[in-house]
Amino acid sequence: MSASILIADDEPNILISLEFLLKRAGYEVTLARDGQQALDAIQRDRPALVLLDVMMPIKTGFEVCQAVRADDSLNAVRILMLSAKGRDTDLAKGLALGADAYITKPFSTRELVQKVQDMLALPR
Repeated sequence: MSASILIADDEPNILISLEFLLKRAGYEVTLARDGQQALDAIQRDRPALVLLDVMMPIKTGFEVCQAVRADDSLNAVRILMLSAKGRDTDLAKGLALGADAYITKPFSTRELVQKVQDMLALPR
């Protein structure tokens, strides 16, 4: 069975390209277009990994990450934050809130797929 991945981003072009890329790599992919949809999907589906954009409507990626990490039943969910905000303070905030990794946009799709594979290979 392939690992399930939730892609949470409010930019349609990013959702479409990442969905295509990760399905081609063999993953089950679901999508969320805002932070509340992402949180609902995480609680409902418990994906192995979430690609979580920082700047989204309704709830930010930071707020979603914080809510997921506050729920012990979601400990197994890995979070990879994606953001155009590349400052050290943003990266530190994401990791402090419990993100497992942080990648800044724009990113290489090959590097992203490799990072996803590496994260899913680690024991949780």
